[in-house]
Amino acid sequence: MRVPMRVFLFASLLSFGTFAMAEARTRPGSFADLAENLSPSVVNIQARYAVSESKRRGGLKFEFRAPPGSQLEELFRQFREQQQGQGGQQRRRSRSQGSGFVIDSKGLIVTNNHVIDKAQSILVVLQDGTRLAAEVVGTDVQTDLALLRVKHDKALTAVSWGDSDKARVGDWVMAIGNPLGFGGSVTAGIVSARGRDIRAGPYDDFIQTDAPINRGNSGGPLFDLSGRVIGVNTAIVSPSGGSIGIGFAIPSRVARTIVDQLDRHGEARRAWMGIAFQPVTADIAAGLGWKASRKAAGVIVSGVAPNSPAARAGLRNGDVILAYNRKKVTRDNRLPWMVAQTPVGKTVPVEILRAGKRRVLTLKVARMSEERLASTRQGGGEKKRNRDGAVGGEKEAKKVTLSAIDVEVVALTGAIRSHNKVPRSVAGLLVVKAGIEAREKGLQRGSLIREINGVRVDSVEAAGLALTKATKEGRKAVLLKVSDLQGRRDLYIGVPLKKSS
Repeated sequence: MRVPMRVFLFASLLSFGTFAMAEARTRPGSFADLAENLSPSVVNIQARYAVSESKRRGGLKFEFRAPPGSQLEELFRQFREQQQGQGGQQRRRSRSQGSGFVIDSKGLIVTNNHVIDKAQSILVVLQDGTRLAAEVVGTDVQTDLALLRVKHDKALTAVSWGDSDKARVGDWVMAIGNPLGFGGSVTAGIVSARGRDIRAGPYDDFIQTDAPINRGNSGGPLFDLSGRVIGVNTAIVSPSGGSIGIGFAIPSRVARTIVDQLDRHGEARRAWMGIAFQPVTADIAAGLGWKASRKAAGVIVSGVAPNSPAARAGLRNGDVILAYNRKKVTRDNRLPWMVAQTPVGKTVPVEILRAGKRRVLTLKVARMSEERLASTRQGGGEKKRNRDGAVGGEKEAKKVTLSAIDVEVVALTGAIRSHNKVPRSVAGLLVVKAGIEAREKGLQRGSLIREINGVRVDSVEAAGLALTKATKEGRKAVLLKVSDLQGRRDLYIGVPLKKSS
């Protein structure tokens, strides 16, 4: 059937029109309306500090000297006493500036903790120049958030939170703030990436944007095109201190929960499960025997705190957590936040993989104390390489090569235990030499191999049997559980198996 030309042209024009309308929706001709409507909600924050003269000068003290007994010496003495207050140290006022935004018309303002940390006084400057003294409602160091309150005889213009989870890479965003002291500055860009871990803390999950962010933008809002806050600008990467197009914002999903807690309690109250863990990398997945077609996901438990919620739930070292509270664990930096936002005392299902079988454990989270924050996450053993450890007492020990993984090991002798203070309760094989590939994966001299594929290896024979079994099963790699000689800091490493000649 022949299609009339006019129908074809109409269809083509319709398609082009649809494309043009879609492009118009995603690429605004101007941000002027958004900026005009939202700017009154963004404030300049001035934090004031008392700084000693020596600190202000970087710790250096400058002293004038004159000939002893001269009139000039007496003049300098009087000058110093006047400046230092009869021997006391001169103190001056120092000020730092940042940004913030109003989330409640009654005077609640969100900013970064580092903008107001340890300030003696805080001043909030509105768009119209009104200056208001602010009090701190609460702060959270871990997420770098702070909530302030000001009193004003008029209702303030507030903004609303948006849904950062709906923000896609490539979406337009707009930032308003006080960069370098230039208040009311508007910049625009796109979402460059999501879920960025910049090693700022245990709850890293930043939005990366190329919207120009500079010093003074900290604490300011990152808006989507609907005018809702999807992020709190908090950090930049720059060798010079200026914007190079790599800025980071705390997602609203994180910020909103913390801010609500600061408003209700004056502090952030987090849940805790009590584990150390690592991401399941491709190497670890291979060591677990996963098929190449299966994408690495979840986290592997490398430590369980005694008497913790995880211990009571039955979690063990080597368990792979696939889902928490019915939500998949897709990245290691998401799990701490998934746990932290769980209401304290709530019981949640935790789906794990143990010895190749899926199980669901029931875990009741507890409240995390500040002392436990440091142990919420192990610092990624495969991301940090330590130098080969010093080992004593191994000269007389019999060295054996585990050719399947290209490492040379010795059993723990009395001399090795004595020289290195190895507890009697710690068993394993000491690595005295590792091949290039094993070293690249994180195995090194001084490492103690505790397990191979979940099997405890306290002798060379046990290690040989575990490696032989893995080879017969057709595995591409083995999963090693290693630690230091004191049995601390357990770490899982996936090491490829060498093909037998």
